Parts: sequence; structure tokens; C-alpha cells
Amino acid sequence: MLRKKIPQLFLVLLLFNLIVLIWPAPRCHALEAGQAEEPAPPEMNNNDFNYLLEGRPDPFKPFIEPEVATKVDPNEIIDEEVELTGMQLFEPGQLALVAVMFAGEKKIAMVEDVTGKGYVINEGVLIGRHGVVSEIRGDQVIVTETARTRAGNEIVTTVVMRLKKEGDK
Repeated sequence: MLRKKIPQLFLVLLLFNLIVLIWPAPRCHALEAGQAEEPAPPEMNNNDFNYLLEGRPDPFKPFIEPEVATKVDPNEIIDEEVELTGMQLFEPGQLALVAVMFAGEKKIAMVEDVTGKGYVINEGVLIGRHGVVSEIRGDQVIVTETARTRAGNEIVTTVVMRLKKEGDK
């Protein structure tokens, strides 16, 4: 009895599969009589992928913009592109006042760098990037440093180099 039902069951399943394959797919909307079917939009017919930018961010644009990342400080001191020579190679803090001499109206001071090498300076000598020896007194040398900012302001500072007495560190 089972042998007779197996071919019949096989035949029913085969017939069902044929009907499913041949039967047309259901339509989402009914076509009116005499109306031709509209072709699918070109985006749907083409297998290529098209990325529409409308309303979306550009995926290749960097997240951080250079203008936002680099803020310019108007109070930043601008260093001029000048070749430094002589005493301009030393900042006042790198030098120690060793001696002060007066010869009539002429005032001379002797300074020493960290290696122990001595230098003679006069009033008006340039020291460091922005400094000028403005005055030599009996026990000190006054250096005036003038720097310019991006905004065009001048910053003037005074550095005093004192003569160390015996026993001072």
C-alpha cells in the first residue's frame, strides 16, 4: 500500500512545483486596461552602485579641517628670519657677568658662557634673538629685549645680569 502512494505523492509534489514556477508573480498595483507597464527607474536596472551625496556627508572628506585644527594665537612672538652672529647666539640667561670696567666715558663688561669662555660687551651690543645691552652699571648689565607679536604689539622686557661677588653662587 505504501508503494502505491509514493509515486502518487511524488507526482503531486512535482505538479505543485511546476505550478509555482510558471505562475506569474503578484503585482503591487493593478494596471488599468490599456495602460502600458512603466519601465523600472534606471537606478534599479543597472547593477552599478551609485552613491547619492544629497543629504549625506562626503565619505572621503576628512573629519578634521585644517583651519579648525590650527588656531593662530595673535599673542605669539614672531621670530624674524635673520642669521644670528656673535653675541646673538647667546641668550642673557646663558651668560654670567664676570667683570665691569670703566675707561673714562666708555663702559665695558666681561661675560662668560657655560663652558667658561669669556666675551667683552659694550652698550648697544645685540644679545640673543631680541636683546640689546642698554646700560652697563657698576655691578650689573641691563639688557632690554623687544619682541613683536603676530598682532603687531611690542613686548619689552628687561633682563638684569648681576655681578657675583666672592662667595656668591
